[in-house]
Amino acid sequence: MNFHLSIRVKLFLSILLAILFSYTILLFLTIHTIQNSLDKKISRELEISHRFIRYQFYTGANQLRYVLHLPSAQPQVKNYLQQKNASELSGVLKSIQQALPYLNCAAFVDPQGRVLASLDSRTTGQFFELGGLANTAFRKRETVISFELVNSTLFCREGAPCASGQLGSEVLAAAVAFPILDDSGTLLGGLVAALPINVKNIIPNQVQEAFGHDLEAAITLKNLKIISGSDEHLAIAAANVEKILPDLQKGKTHRGEVKIGTTLYHAAFEPITNSRGEFIGSLSVALSKEHFKTMRREYFGGIMVSAIFATLLSLLSAYSASRWLASPLKELTRGVQCIEEGNLDFRVATDATGEFEMLADSFNRMADALRERDTTIRNKTFDLEMLNRCLSEMNELLESNVKERTAELEMEKGRLEAILASMAEGIVVTDGNNRVILFNSAAQRIFGIAPYKMIDRHVEDIDMKGEFLHLVQGMREVKTEDLLVGKEKEVQVGRKKLRVSLSPFLDQTFEFAGVVMSIRDVTHEEEVARMKTEFIAAVSHELKTPLTSMKGSLQLILGKGEGLTEMERELIRVCHRNTDRLIRLINDILDISKIESGTVDLNLKPESINRLVAYSLQEIDGFARDNGVTLQNAVATEGLPVLGDHDRLIQVLTNLLSNAIKFSSPGKTVTVSARRQGDFIEVSVMDEGNTIERADRDKLFQKFPQMKGIKAREVGGTGLGLAICKEIVERHHGRISYQAGKAGGNIFSFTVPACGENL
Repeated sequence: MNFHLSIRVKLFLSILLAILFSYTILLFLTIHTIQNSLDKKISRELEISHRFIRYQFYTGANQLRYVLHLPSAQPQVKNYLQQKNASELSGVLKSIQQALPYLNCAAFVDPQGRVLASLDSRTTGQFFELGGLANTAFRKRETVISFELVNSTLFCREGAPCASGQLGSEVLAAAVAFPILDDSGTLLGGLVAALPINVKNIIPNQVQEAFGHDLEAAITLKNLKIISGSDEHLAIAAANVEKILPDLQKGKTHRGEVKIGTTLYHAAFEPITNSRGEFIGSLSVALSKEHFKTMRREYFGGIMVSAIFATLLSLLSAYSASRWLASPLKELTRGVQCIEEGNLDFRVATDATGEFEMLADSFNRMADALRERDTTIRNKTFDLEMLNRCLSEMNELLESNVKERTAELEMEKGRLEAILASMAEGIVVTDGNNRVILFNSAAQRIFGIAPYKMIDRHVEDIDMKGEFLHLVQGMREVKTEDLLVGKEKEVQVGRKKLRVSLSPFLDQTFEFAGVVMSIRDVTHEEEVARMKTEFIAAVSHELKTPLTSMKGSLQLILGKGEGLTEMERELIRVCHRNTDRLIRLINDILDISKIESGTVDLNLKPESINRLVAYSLQEIDGFARDNGVTLQNAVATEGLPVLGDHDRLIQVLTNLLSNAIKFSSPGKTVTVSARRQGDFIEVSVMDEGNTIERADRDKLFQKFPQMKGIKAREVGGTGLGLAICKEIVERHHGRISYQAGKAGGNIFSFTVPACGENL
């Protein structure tokens, strides 16, 4: 037997179930909201009460701190402590007790914690019971406030009433320790005071009446035994103690339901710790749940009456609605079945008005839209098939282009690898993390290591002989300095001397992407340069003797001068000057050849830089006057001793001064200064001429430099002066450098080792 329900019954049951379900949810939400509201109210009232009790709890200690701060800071008290005047200190304590009658425990202690004076003179000279708090204040050099659990005999001895049992065996006290320092910061001692705390101090009777009897505040020991409360005979249930104690021992505040005596409370327990951070008790606030239970019962009674009335109203509404909705819904149901079967030409006809009429019209419009969409889908399906065919053709074309481009890239890569392999210079390329990504055949020949041992390895992990690893620092400098500027280094690998050019390269975002090292073996070039230097030195030595004879002959002819015309005499003078110039050039070549070959021995001895500078200025003074340049000695008058060769250092100074005078215009000043720089003395020659161009600065200390400046071509010179200076300074284990002056001009500086002797 098939059980069939008519649409009217279905509508009735559906509407009824929907309404009842809605009312059930509403009832549940209402009950839940009321419960949450009550819980929030309980939490809020508990939090407000707890905050007030905590404020009152800490207010007493802070008030004690503020009241005792002024006496502890008085200069007279510091003098009494320094003199250990017990009688005067006792007088200070009595005056404090007169101002604070409730203070019955206070003492002055020395830096070791022994009592100097107290409200009870019997403890003088003994270690104070709160000495640990005093030591904490002495160590931190600041006022310390703490709560301590102490024996009640401390307050009995100090004069507190305890004979009648007003205090128990253990008392929770608010204690304050003030370190007292003299003007120099030396610890003289301290003032320590304590007050017993109980709930009556925290909540006066007027405040208790305002809160009502539903509030219970108490102070407990570490085992949660109530030692001070509105009803000290009550006890916390053992089951609650086991839940509360772990939180308090961890320093956490515990909130929850607690049974105190026979009453259930919402309670909050806050741990109390002493100056050492030890858990010594708790401060608790509890609100009775009975009042909130009564409120909950009243709310729930009203809700249940409303629920019964709503259920009856739901039955009546469901019955009426089912009768009104049944007829047009049947027609709509038939229309849906036709649409489901694929008959998109069916249309609903009904005599209903209002929403059902609108629903019928909407259904008919939906049928029209479905018929139009069906036609559109058929057309779009055909278009999509054509589009897919076009996309497939385009995909094939793209794949063909990618293959061609890949082949071109492979060809370009092969060309690049062939170029790198055929280069005479070694090429090593690293990425941004200093890992080798390219190592060509020339680099393999230079270093004698296979590329597979280098690729993908960090340059710092490569084990090589010589000074190759010095390039690691150069790579770091390239990475941290200007990314558009490279640098060159010379390294020795075995018997090979290599010149390495380090250049950074950037990625598409102009960020550092690695270093390109170009390595050239200059061993043969260095050997050729050495042979050339030796040849020049030999030729210069051979030329020096005939040139000296020629100079003597020209001087002899000029000395007699009889029978010579003025033109002949001028020509002889020109020959004489050029002979001097050739002799100076030959002397400079011989000097630098001897220095470079190591055949010159320096006579190192203590010398005064003041005397060296003065002698150099005196020697070059005539040349300066001829050029209209003023010389200034800015070296300090006190002796700056150096360890060096007298003649060679004079040669360096006169060369630098001569260059400065040559490149200075008439009326300018050349200044010599010296200063100590660690273990060296730095000497600087400053001129006011035109600053040397940046392109020429790297060539300054080379032999026969080709300078671009106009002044350089006008003044002339051998081109060896600065190179000789560099060799002499480096033989003294110093360094020579150039920098442009801040206000223009040029500064040449060199360093020589300082000597411990005062000259």
